[in-house]
Amino acid sequence: MRLTACLLVIATLCLSAGPGAAAEMVPAGNRHVEQPKIPGASVRRTKAGRTSFNAKYEKVRDLLASDRQLVGKIKSVAGAYGIAPIHMIGAIVGEHTYNVDAYDRLQSYYVKAAAYAGNSFQFGYDGESVDEFVARPQFSACAGKDNSYALWSCRERVWESEFRGRSVGGQSFPNNRFSAVFFQPFFAGQTFGLGQINPLTALMLTDMVSRVSGYERLDENNAAGVYEAIMDPDVSLAYMAASIRHSIDAYRSIAGMDISNNPGLTATLYNVGNPDQRAAALAAKNQGGEVHWPEENYYGWLVNDKLAELEGLL
Repeated sequence: MRLTACLLVIATLCLSAGPGAAAEMVPAGNRHVEQPKIPGASVRRTKAGRTSFNAKYEKVRDLLASDRQLVGKIKSVAGAYGIAPIHMIGAIVGEHTYNVDAYDRLQSYYVKAAAYAGNSFQFGYDGESVDEFVARPQFSACAGKDNSYALWSCRERVWESEFRGRSVGGQSFPNNRFSAVFFQPFFAGQTFGLGQINPLTALMLTDMVSRVSGYERLDENNAAGVYEAIMDPDVSLAYMAASIRHSIDAYRSIAGMDISNNPGLTATLYNVGNPDQRAAALAAKNQGGEVHWPEENYYGWLVNDKLAELEGLL
């Protein structure tokens, strides 16, 4: 019932704020005067690395400032997806400030990507591949989805409503995200290259990336191929741009909000994910007539706070 209700809410709000409706431009800058609280996990990781958020920010900023080839690629990919390159700069800076450390050189990302080439492994849980898992009858409503984003988003919602933290058919499932349970075959919290795209997100976006950038569509049965794509800096940039493009489109079509001039918001959504559901929640909040703007989190707040400096990198 929760899944059905969620789908009905999103469908209804899409109709009321659809492509024909004028989207309201979200004001530039941060809604919060002070930076929202940084999650404890990020704080602990940074302390464990004997570094600081300021040091990590400066490291990724310096990487971008010194590598004009990388910035050129960012501009080119952003143009292909119809987004401003500052959105991609913001996402890279946010990820490497709060989640992982940046390498000193772009070449290091290519070297790490090569380490996954030729490996044999699969996405699954407790001996069951993800392909076998999503063939269960609980996922039957997802079968008719006509694009990869709708298909895998549907499967993720079914996981949340029917399996997460539950015992089904005598089998217990972890109380954790679909991506964490089925799509991290090596270890929890592993990193995923320059764009920090996780495998489930890549599978969602593969249709758009194939259409716009011409890369081969990803297949959940070829886990090594998915890893190669998200670890390769060039391909990773395409998936990053596709993710940002989808967030902008979701907020326009579902919430009637244009977030394309607020890199802090696109960075926030890049960090937290689920833009469709978040846009639907915002649209529902605004049904009464009062306008509530989307708000940045700690990650997006930094991007907007440092915006002048980051734009200088372009």
